[in-house]
Amino acid sequence: FGSSSVRCTAPQSGSRLAVARAMSIVEVKLFGRWSYEDVMVSDLSLTDYVAVGKNAYTFLPHTQGRYQKRAFRKALCPIVERLCCSMMMHGRNNGKKLMAVRIVKHAFEIIHLLTDKNPIQVYVDAVKN
Repeated sequence: FGSSSVRCTAPQSGSRLAVARAMSIVEVKLFGRWSYEDVMVSDLSLTDYVAVGKNAYTFLPHTQGRYQKRAFRKALCPIVERLCCSMMMHGRNNGKKLMAVRIVKHAFEIIHLLTDKNPIQVYVDAVKN
């Protein structure tokens, strides 16, 4: 037990590390890979119903929001999460949202490999058509 002093020293972090952490916190990417910044809805009639704005930025399409409570609130649900929720159908898939999220992630990776475009933008264009 003696008089040994224990020092807890924080690592010397420069201002560059603090700036890098702050920037990584600010930029939200779907599955840590695809940015929402350049995603645009080209059809004016769908801009209110396809949620890709600042409020719809998520890391995962699993927000656990209650979007069915009022009429037209599902328009605020992120568009990729709506895809995941629509995949949970037909008895054996009911309630398996993590499986749907995994399927969407793999599908987006395949879309990115085949087209070299942002898969969120490809999906929004597919919804438009």
